[in-house]
Amino acid sequence: MTAASTPSSIALPALANDRFLRACLRLPTDYTPVWLMRQAGRYLPEYRATRDKAGSFMGLATNKEAACEVTLQPLDRYDLDAAILFSDILTVPDAMGLGLSFAAGEGPRFASPVRDEAAVDKLAVPDMDKLRYVFDAVSTIRQALSDDKGVGRVPLIGFSGSPWTLACYMVEGGGSDDYRLVKTLMYQRPDLMHRILAVNADAVALYLNTQIEAGAQAVMVFDSWGGVLADGAFQQFSLAYTRRVLAQLKKEHNGYRIPHIVFTKGGGIWIDEIADSGCDVVGLDWTMNLGKARAMVGDRVALQGNLDPNVLFADPEQIQAEVIKTLDSFGVPGPQNGQASGHVFNLGHGISQFTPPENVSVLVDTVHAYSRKQRG
Repeated sequence: MTAASTPSSIALPALANDRFLRACLRLPTDYTPVWLMRQAGRYLPEYRATRDKAGSFMGLATNKEAACEVTLQPLDRYDLDAAILFSDILTVPDAMGLGLSFAAGEGPRFASPVRDEAAVDKLAVPDMDKLRYVFDAVSTIRQALSDDKGVGRVPLIGFSGSPWTLACYMVEGGGSDDYRLVKTLMYQRPDLMHRILAVNADAVALYLNTQIEAGAQAVMVFDSWGGVLADGAFQQFSLAYTRRVLAQLKKEHNGYRIPHIVFTKGGGIWIDEIADSGCDVVGLDWTMNLGKARAMVGDRVALQGNLDPNVLFADPEQIQAEVIKTLDSFGVPGPQNGQASGHVFNLGHGISQFTPPENVSVLVDTVHAYSRKQRG
């Protein structure tokens, strides 16, 4: 399926498989496209081998050839409908000078967390040259996905953490179970929190636009920790700054439409407001019913999701049954009650590092086979 089969009002790049982009833009597809959050990762033995060779996570992420290699690994193993850049959501605050490191078994840490007015005053949108390794990886992956005629295999997704999610890591200094430090700052000094979030939003927008210029054909904002906020605080401290990012993002590049995806883990309660944020696709975690979500968003956005990642630890027959249940919950994409809809199948969060690789084949193959059957 190529750009020639789309309406003249929406131009898509030349791709052997453009179903992901079409679904994002609520255009017809012959089956439901599927990709997986964290699809390039530790559950794959080939990824672990490449990471061992690179010496560390950041050694892998900052080497364009290695980042390209691991981005393509899941596509070589599975019939996935999109590639996603191999990188980390914390590259932007690292470029701000906070000193990112990954200790074995401990996750990311910042040497200089942002917890007072002096630290906030030092924050600024970073020079994108400090993130050149990311953009070089994007260009390298796009080239590797293209044949000698410039036709891409599948689309490439770029991404960033949301302003709020980045702020959580920046203030906490790493991951957190209770978000005590970042929420204390938010409630005691909302002025400082708004200053952090404003810098983050403008940095994320510039970062994603530069990824688009380097070759990303869709971009995703991971609001991984938006769901830890109370109602009211979510709108003020997370969604408002995601909107600020989206308002600055390129909707087209080189004449082609660039879809924007927003995923808020725990954000089902706010799906109506997220759908009005300016994005093209709303990603959902596994706690939200897809059919209800579809009825709520109507023809405003496409939906992405939302199988529980732990389903992949079940037997193949149960995996098939849960995939079918998810597809049936959404129903057949396309016009329904006069409303155009689109669905990208995904997990409700990232794939677990302990997932048996063969179970991913069951998921992908079932999505394709059953969704073709759904369309009759």
